[in-house]
Amino acid sequence: MHLAQLNIAKVRFNLDSPEMAGFVDNIAPINAIAESSPGFIWRLKDEDGDATGFNVEGQPDIIVNMSVWENVTSLKNFMFKTHHVDFLKHKKEWFIPIDDASYVMWWIPKGHIPSLEEAFDKLNWLRQHGESDLAFSFKRKSVAE
Repeated sequence: MHLAQLNIAKVRFNLDSPEMAGFVDNIAPINAIAESSPGFIWRLKDEDGDATGFNVEGQPDIIVNMSVWENVTSLKNFMFKTHHVDFLKHKKEWFIPIDDASYVMWWIPKGHIPSLEEAFDKLNWLRQHGESDLAFSFKRKSVAE
């Protein structure tokens, strides 16, 4: 099995605004770090090479990131032991907090590439039913590798 993850964010400003430059200017470098990280398998891309162009449920202020990793440890290492962690420290400048779960992880068969529909089904499952083997977050104590 491999690990799929989806996270969503609600932007404070239009992506082309000066207030979002610190975020937008770092998308490509952060994606490059992800793609070169041990355990990385795949990430969602639009025609611009990132995932900011996807329209999410008719909400233009919501952006997505979705990727597949060999395991939870690989994803955690990328998120918290690379330049990505510096990026996370500034998220309040760029994003409005979402009241409900804003990310989800789930296990997929090796070779499977999840769709956005599948990912949002998992996020909605987590929001409605809480942590389970079907949809979980880093909070789940028994995240099996």
